[in-house]
Amino acid sequence: MKKTGKNIIKNIISASRRTDIPAFYSEWFMNRIRAGHCVVSNPFNANQVSYVSLSPRDVHAIVFWTRDPKPLIKYLPELDRKGYKYYFQYTVIGYPESIDPKSPPIVSAVKTFCELSELIGRDKVVWRYDPILYSNKTPLGWHIKRISYLIERLKSHTKRMIISFIDPYRKTRIVMARGAGSGLHLAPDAFEIPAYDRLAGWMGKKAAAAGLEIQTCAEGVDLERFGIKHGKCVDNDLIGRFLDAAVSKRKDPSQRKLCGCVISKDIGANNTCLFGCRYCYATSSVKTAMVNYRRHDPKDPALIPTRAIVLP
Repeated sequence: MKKTGKNIIKNIISASRRTDIPAFYSEWFMNRIRAGHCVVSNPFNANQVSYVSLSPRDVHAIVFWTRDPKPLIKYLPELDRKGYKYYFQYTVIGYPESIDPKSPPIVSAVKTFCELSELIGRDKVVWRYDPILYSNKTPLGWHIKRISYLIERLKSHTKRMIISFIDPYRKTRIVMARGAGSGLHLAPDAFEIPAYDRLAGWMGKKAAAAGLEIQTCAEGVDLERFGIKHGKCVDNDLIGRFLDAAVSKRKDPSQRKLCGCVISKDIGANNTCLFGCRYCYATSSVKTAMVNYRRHDPKDPALIPTRAIVLP
C-alpha cells in the first residue's frame, strides 16, 4: 500500500458510533493502536477510504461507545502505558429481548460498569440511558422502575447520565415494526416528545437527588426546567480536564444538526454490530452485520477489509 504522506488526521477518535468496538472488535482495535493507524471507509461509499493516525502524538483522546466493554478492559493498562486519554459512553438500559435481543443482562451490565469505574475513575464512565421508548412492554412505569434500580447501583460509579428519546427514522419504524411478531408494539405517542415530559421531570429530580448530572443527546427539546441540559457526548470540556489543556469546541459538521459533539473521527463501520437493537440507526440488518463480522480480520487495517485501501 502506497503512502503519500498527505491527510494525516489528528483528532479525537470515536470508537464508535457505528458499531460496538469494545464488545466485538477489541483485538482489531489494539492491533491498530500498536500499528499506529487504521483505515476507515466512507459509510456512503465503501471504496472511498481514509488513513487515520492512531499514534499517541496525533490523538487527543478516544471516546469508546459500548454496551459491553469487558473484552477491552484487559487492554486498558496498555493504553495507559502508551499515554492515551479516553473515556466511555456506556449504555445500560436492560430492555426486554424483543427490543434488545443480545445486550448483556442487566445484572451483568451493572457489575461490569462498576468494575470499569473502579478501574479508571467514575468521571471517565458516562452512563447512557438512550434511546428512551414507550411500548406495550416499556411504558412509563417500566422506565421509572428501571431507572430507579440503575441510579441506586450506578450513582457512586458515574457522574453523568445521558438520555435521548427514540427518533422517528424510517429505518427505525421499519425495524421496530418487525418486532410485532414477538408481541412488541410501540406506543401511539412513542415519537412525540411531549409524551416524555412526565418521565423527564421525574428523572431530573431523581438524578439531582443522587448527585448525578443529566444531559440530553441530540435533542432539540428544552428540558432545562427539569434540570436536564443539552449535552455533548464527545465533550471538549470533559476531554480538556483529562488533558489539563484547551480542546477545540468546534461542532462536528458530520453529525446531526441537534448534536452538540465536537469534531471527532469515527473509526467504525455500519452494519457490523451484532447486538441487534431494534432502534439502531447504524445496523439495518443483523444478517448483514453477521456477514460483515465473518469478513472481519483483526490484522487488517480496516474494520471490514476493502479492496480499495489507499494509504497516504
